[in-house]
Amino acid sequence: MSTNPPQLFLLADHIKLSLLERQRAISLNLSPNTQDGQISRSLEQLRSGIESLESQVADTSDESIASQLPRLKSQLNDLTSQFDRASPNASSPTLTTPNNPSLSSDFAAAQKKPRQASKSVRFSDNPSTSTADAADEADRAALFPYRDDPSSDPDAAPNQDDLDNQQIHAYHSQVIRDQDDQLDQLGASIGRQRELSMQIGDELDGQVVLLDDVEEGVDRHTAQFRRARGRLDRFSRKARENWSLTVIVVLICVLLFLIIITK
Repeated sequence: MSTNPPQLFLLADHIKLSLLERQRAISLNLSPNTQDGQISRSLEQLRSGIESLESQVADTSDESIASQLPRLKSQLNDLTSQFDRASPNASSPTLTTPNNPSLSSDFAAAQKKPRQASKSVRFSDNPSTSTADAADEADRAALFPYRDDPSSDPDAAPNQDDLDNQQIHAYHSQVIRDQDDQLDQLGASIGRQRELSMQIGDELDGQVVLLDDVEEGVDRHTAQFRRARGRLDRFSRKARENWSLTVIVVLICVLLFLIIITK
């Protein structure tokens, strides 16, 4: 299968994104090992592509390819060293700079750190003015009653108008804890989905290898077919060139036959 520098630079960008995602998983205390097989195969594919380009340059001098080889080799060495480290250097210029500018947004998203949301509740134990009383009543009306299902019967919700600030704070603390538990469960579910997506990615990489083998076989048989077609074309051309000579020989034979008969 043919290989060219743009394809290898795109593969290098794919490896960079995988390494950034691996570093992000480490920062989130997730297991990054599921990506190691994919990254290792991609690095091996990049190395094989560079060797193929070197063979092409050795057979036929091509300045456009030869000028790209040092940059490809440098990125291969840098990415290999980043992969071999227990914790890749996420600030490495090679790792953070895409070869294709259109991937800049993907690289920026991969380097973005997860934000820690802060939660705070403001309340007053002793409101002293009528303005504060009015604001407190407005806030209470906006907060209560709370329903998970807005379409449910409002009369079924408990009356919480008599809650003081401490009870409101305790209630919201409990709601926040429940939400945190739900978010933890959601995070675990997302982690399982991520593991599943990584396994699907590994399977797709295996299918890509099989498709590459099939493509190589198709290219090989196509080359054989072209050679056979060339031989048939040469035979047909020679037959057309010898057609007039064949007609002359046949006419001579007919003439000789007629002379023999007439004697």
